[in-house]
Amino acid sequence: MKMDSDLLHSPAVGLTEEEEADMNDWKLPLTFMKKRHLEKIEGSKALAQSWRMKDRMKTVSVALVLCLNVGVDPPDVVKTSPCARLECWIDPLSMSPQKALETIGANLQKQYENWQPRARYKQSLDPTVDEVKKLCTSLRRNAKEERVLFHYNGHGVPRPTVNGEIWVFNKNYTQYIPLSIYDLQTWMGSPSIFVYDCSNAGIIVKSFKQFALQREQELEVAAINPSHPLAQMPLPPSMKNCIQLAACEANELLPMNPDLPADLFTSCLTTPIKIALRWFCMQKSAKLVPGVTLDLIEKIPGRLNDRRTPLGELNWIFTAITDTIAWNVLPRDLFQKLFRQDLLVASLFRNFLLAERIMRSYNCTPVSSPRLPPTYMHAMWQAWDLAVDICLSQLPTIIEEGTAFRHSPFFAEQLTAFQVWLTMGVENRNPPEQLPIVLQVLLSQVHRLRALNLLGQFLDLGPWAVSLALSVGIFPYVLKLLQSSARELRPQLVFIWAKILAVDSSCQADLVKDNGHKYFLSVLADSYMPAEHRTMAVFILAVIVNNYNTGQEACLQGNLIANCLEQLSDPHPLLRQWVAICLGRIWQNFEPARWCGVRDSAHEKLYTLLSDPIPEVRCAAVFALGTFVGNSAERTDHSTTIDHNVAMMLAQLINDGSPVVRKELVVALSHLVVQYESNFCTVALQFIEEEKNYVVPSPANAAEPGNMTPVRDSPAIPRLRSVNSYTNIRAVTTARNLNKSLQNLNLNEEGGPAAFSPGNLSTSSSASSTLGSPDNDEYILSFETIDKMRRVSSYSSLNSLIGVSFNSVYTQIWRVLLHLAADPFPEVSDLAMKVLNSIAYKATMNARPQRILDSGSLTQSAPASPTSKGTHIHQAGGSPPMPSTSSSSLTNEVPKPPAREQPATRPPYTPTLGGQAPHSHQFPRTRKMFDKGPEQAAEDGEEPGGHRNYVSLALQTGLCDWSAKYFAQPVMKIPEEHDLESQVRMERQWRFLRNARVRRQSRVITQRGISRLDDQIFINRNPGVPSVVKFHPFNTCIAVADKDSICFWDWEKSERLDYFYNGNPRYTRITAMEYLNGHDCSLLLTATDDGALRVWKNFADQKNPEMVTAWQGLSDMLPTTRGQPSSSTHSLARRVSIYLDRSKQGGAGMVVDWEQETGLLMTSGDVRVIRIWDTDREMKVQDIPTGADSCVTSLSCDSQRSLIVAGLGDGSVRVFDRRMGPSECRVMTYREHGAWVVKAHLQKETDGNIISVSVNGDVRFFEPRTPDSINVLQTVKGLTALDIHPQANLFACGSMNQFIAVYNANGDVISNIKYYDGFMGQRIGAISCLAFHPHWPHLAVGSNDYYMSIYSAEKRLR
Repeated sequence: MKMDSDLLHSPAVGLTEEEEADMNDWKLPLTFMKKRHLEKIEGSKALAQSWRMKDRMKTVSVALVLCLNVGVDPPDVVKTSPCARLECWIDPLSMSPQKALETIGANLQKQYENWQPRARYKQSLDPTVDEVKKLCTSLRRNAKEERVLFHYNGHGVPRPTVNGEIWVFNKNYTQYIPLSIYDLQTWMGSPSIFVYDCSNAGIIVKSFKQFALQREQELEVAAINPSHPLAQMPLPPSMKNCIQLAACEANELLPMNPDLPADLFTSCLTTPIKIALRWFCMQKSAKLVPGVTLDLIEKIPGRLNDRRTPLGELNWIFTAITDTIAWNVLPRDLFQKLFRQDLLVASLFRNFLLAERIMRSYNCTPVSSPRLPPTYMHAMWQAWDLAVDICLSQLPTIIEEGTAFRHSPFFAEQLTAFQVWLTMGVENRNPPEQLPIVLQVLLSQVHRLRALNLLGQFLDLGPWAVSLALSVGIFPYVLKLLQSSARELRPQLVFIWAKILAVDSSCQADLVKDNGHKYFLSVLADSYMPAEHRTMAVFILAVIVNNYNTGQEACLQGNLIANCLEQLSDPHPLLRQWVAICLGRIWQNFEPARWCGVRDSAHEKLYTLLSDPIPEVRCAAVFALGTFVGNSAERTDHSTTIDHNVAMMLAQLINDGSPVVRKELVVALSHLVVQYESNFCTVALQFIEEEKNYVVPSPANAAEPGNMTPVRDSPAIPRLRSVNSYTNIRAVTTARNLNKSLQNLNLNEEGGPAAFSPGNLSTSSSASSTLGSPDNDEYILSFETIDKMRRVSSYSSLNSLIGVSFNSVYTQIWRVLLHLAADPFPEVSDLAMKVLNSIAYKATMNARPQRILDSGSLTQSAPASPTSKGTHIHQAGGSPPMPSTSSSSLTNEVPKPPAREQPATRPPYTPTLGGQAPHSHQFPRTRKMFDKGPEQAAEDGEEPGGHRNYVSLALQTGLCDWSAKYFAQPVMKIPEEHDLESQVRMERQWRFLRNARVRRQSRVITQRGISRLDDQIFINRNPGVPSVVKFHPFNTCIAVADKDSICFWDWEKSERLDYFYNGNPRYTRITAMEYLNGHDCSLLLTATDDGALRVWKNFADQKNPEMVTAWQGLSDMLPTTRGQPSSSTHSLARRVSIYLDRSKQGGAGMVVDWEQETGLLMTSGDVRVIRIWDTDREMKVQDIPTGADSCVTSLSCDSQRSLIVAGLGDGSVRVFDRRMGPSECRVMTYREHGAWVVKAHLQKETDGNIISVSVNGDVRFFEPRTPDSINVLQTVKGLTALDIHPQANLFACGSMNQFIAVYNANGDVISNIKYYDGFMGQRIGAISCLAFHPHWPHLAVGSNDYYMSIYSAEKRLR
């Protein structure tokens, strides 16, 4: 029987098409690779912010002490002739001594007032010791805790002494009197700043430090020993906060050059521009600037504080340069202390840098304490020289001809340097030198826009850049700019503020204080602003109202709620997300905002976002609705109705595809639970009662009696890898290992209490052990109970509940929480368990007294006798009998012993295992979840300490903080995957080349034709009975699933790569697997027959497997509903399926098909629909009714033609077109098979056909457009598994009669495999699953005897 060879044929592909196929890899979308899948949903670690000045200080008093004694030179200094004369730019010999002294004093005061006009100035001219003492003590008294400055000019007295003294006069000026620095310290106190302008000034600094140290020691002595004589004296002030500036080192004299002023140091500190220009003119290089003389310098037009004039501009440039040098050279904390804490100190230190430069050129080294690194050679001084040069060269023409002044290019050039740093740099490098200059430029309107632009780019580099900018002192500048009305600055300012608040949210207070929030409210309300700027504005507002009542009030008055509601439907997803978060935060614990929201029906407007295509937006909406109902204010009927409405809307998200959304949902519902606690307690008690009285037909006990294979008892039991994301109750305490250890425990002789009891495992007085539960909270409701409650509530008549109407909101929400507690994603179920347990705990605590009378809670059951042990093991699938609570509390995959109560007898109390507390008695076998241990229920009336109030108001996911991270991370940078040089991109390129190679080489083989396929290239014993096998399309890895775990093998090297637990409950099994993103970063999707889907990453490499996501793909597929056949064919199929795989209890489980091109996942199984999930949106996009009364057993789809083919349990094959509506989408039904369809396959070519096969072994070929089959082949009877090779013209059948047959397209058998190679040719077991490699001619076979083998074409072909 020849058949059309093109039915199974793949088109011959030429080279160009091959290259095209490789290009397709680049075009294929990746699924589950978004940020929310790759990283933990939590905020970033807060950086310790050091930029805020803890203690801003002011210098409020200044003492100017001048010891000049004009006309009399001190004895120890020999002056040159001519000599430096000028003091404060006055020649003292040009007038009478007294007048000179007073003028100099007045001038010095004026010079200081330029820097700090508001301070109190006191002059002390040629004073005595007493006058100095009086002056200092009075200034300190007035200054209180603020800073005092002491300026000492000692040009008319001897040099300081090594004993730490400076000189003043006696009353008659006949003697020089020493004044001890120690006394000066006592009078001045702290904080103070000292300026010494005299020769050998460094001596004073040294003495000062020694005295300060001596004081510290005295203070310590007095503190330790109060009876010490030192402690009786008034305590000396500590000198820690003192700053000193001295003109020269201890062994240096001041310069005497007649061209310089005598008080050169003072001039540098108080008139820096004047002295800097003079010094510039004295250099040789000044001759290059023609016509500039010292006289001309005096005539520079302008005022120091007017930046538009030449003098003002020079001053501005000087400030920028000295600030920059300091920022680049000093350690950060010292820079903060000296240059940002106190205006006068900052000015003096900036000018001190100039003093160092000028005085070093005269062999004089100014000294400071704290010491600064040398700065006189810094490169920025050259920029200063250039700026002075440009300015001075214009002078002659400006003064003589009155030409206009050309502004310096300095700032523009520095911005360009900054820009070069931004564009040309690598990641890890020194911060840009120009940052402080950018700050200065913000003051000028000319360059402001450009500076803000560059500043924004800099802040975008990451949190470290924001911290740097804040430490330079950017904050007050950008805060001030919010008062500007310039529209062109808006985008930049919004961007900069978003960056700042993403890193340091404590700025919310400053913003509200300065009315900054109004700026962002107006940006948000401005519809002409691009969406991304409005997004940043709403993010900033969301930070302002976050847990900050003043901010909430200010923004509520600013009409934030109405503003936000208008933008809820914006096409920009990030804006929708932040608008929702902002709403959620403004009414969080803030009643006025909630009522404002109610008036604007905010909750109803938020409902639309619950079905948003972007999961993060749905999350934000759930968060907002959660805080909306979570307000703790008093409730009226109106608000209760609203709460109920919101709750029922939220409940619809119970099967959302994204775990992030469901986590947020649990938190939102927990707010409701806290709000209506008493109502929920009532519901909880009723459910608990119901659960006690109702025996659920446990699927675990429905196992066929014929199932004698001791599933768990194989010698090759591997150690399962523990899995990161399973730190919850169903923790991987290594199920298999645990079971072994339980089996090895000796059960006592008949009659005695068993040595094994939960008490021995953990002495927890609660029903659940603390082993795997989060935070070691002891759970009242174990996972088992909750699961049972969930199943009870789905099919017991809950109408009998007294007191609460059947469908009350509280009952519904309790059900939703029960459902979420069984969520396949551990973090979701953990949160739900916490909420349920907290209510259950409160409910039982409140209902304690009447529960003690309940005799049922004290029953005991005798241990199983050794004789009954055998039957238990066969029934339960190979585990010893044991108290069900212990199993539920440890791991929920330990098989559950059948619930058979023995007569309740009470064994004598014998302490077991070293005499433990009474509750290490044997617990009753079907233990009620709320009993304490035997005899304990009555005793502890008070709350046990183990239980905490699980649901505190603080229950939250890190969603908002995690979303805020987006603004802290670089936004403008090219993402790594688009960067052609990045490692990510290189790895991807390598993978795509590998894929092309696999496609090419396999195509050569398949095109040659395959004449046999029985060369066994791999065999190994799998840890469990293989139920699904799946080849990785491109690497040498194969995944083999057993009931609840997955094993990875490298079939080339024959080694096991990984084995981990899938996390599905005990009574479920894995029925399908798919590789997602197989062409790139592969993920593995597993489907279990309770309708749950789980996606794993990091498997088969050295890392721990991690769950990326999990969701309930099919909700109405409770495994317990299976096994009631709907027709006779179904029951026949069920009989066959029991043959196939004894763990299958009838039913098809869950079947899936995956389309990488569209990111769609088709799911079906024991349900009456085919459900299509969009993995990009993580939501259900379509339900296609199958129109049949039996389960779907196989799915195959083709994205090009939008067709889906389903094989069903009643033998029909149905074709659906998913572009059409639910009523007309079924385009074809073939009813030619008489029995269960094992596989239906739709070929992917444009004119590809449908190939289907039933358990009876008839293979049929259908053309989708014709109503009848175009070919039929008969293969083996009792078919259990079949696969079709997509490239070669082959299909393989596995039979329960223990053999495999491989057919070619004509229906000829090319290979029959019955025995394993090698070890004594053992017969193959009944085939449980088989699969072809998508490219190579390899066939993987799993059989019921645990073996997993792979067969391939003849060696010479490969």
